[in-house]
Amino acid sequence: MKALLRLIGLVLLAGAALQFYFVGRIAVMAAVNPESTAFERSEIYRLASTTGSIKWRQQWVPYSQISNHLKGAVIASEDATFVDHDGVDVEALEKAWDKNAKAEQRVLQSAPRPPLQKSSGNATKSPFKPAAKPPKIVGGSTITQQLAKNLFLSGERTLLRKGQELVLTLLLEALLSKERILEIYLNNVEWGEGVFGAEAAAQHYFRKPASKLSAFEAARLAVMLPRPKYFEARPNSGYLSSRAGTIAARMGGVEIP
Repeated sequence: MKALLRLIGLVLLAGAALQFYFVGRIAVMAAVNPESTAFERSEIYRLASTTGSIKWRQQWVPYSQISNHLKGAVIASEDATFVDHDGVDVEALEKAWDKNAKAEQRVLQSAPRPPLQKSSGNATKSPFKPAAKPPKIVGGSTITQQLAKNLFLSGERTLLRKGQELVLTLLLEALLSKERILEIYLNNVEWGEGVFGAEAAAQHYFRKPASKLSAFEAARLAVMLPRPKYFEARPNSGYLSSRAGTIAARMGGVEIP
């Protein structure tokens, strides 16, 4: 029993030490730009192991050198209440939960029915539907939550990891300003294969600095964020253009820190 209690104590102590480590790392970020994120490091490893070479585009630019169009477009697309919440948008999470539950219910209703039992020596089977596709999971993550995940966490989806993401999100909000959170996010978010940050994205897609992006160009970049590699390979996607128009129209209604 004593050994078990000692083990539990050591686990709790290690957990507390990890949180203090995160506090220190985030506090430093108030003045020092992060050299890389956990997600970027995992992408470097993936590219090196699969292609044998690393094509990397990233250049940090100050907040003032990122177009307000891009700031507004990303907020409008990813987190409309960014300046108002404390890191977690409860209403967005509730909507995402409800949407996911409805999607799962539709899949269950369209699931294949088992064949009928044999009767009187004759096999009678019902038409067998093809297996239903798994539901598309919709997230309710805020910009701060996405930054917390990209900075420190792996891509696994476990309850423990989600709990750590929440703690990191609250720490980011407590120790950094909204402006700084958005600055770090825009300089490190993925915009394509080996393309990270607003400056690299602006140069890669439009051959111009991030400070010169137009409203529609910024909207196109914002729409790419959930699936950057997918849209990088489909630059003429009708959805991309249509959705960019919607985001461009919403940009005037969001507040930029």
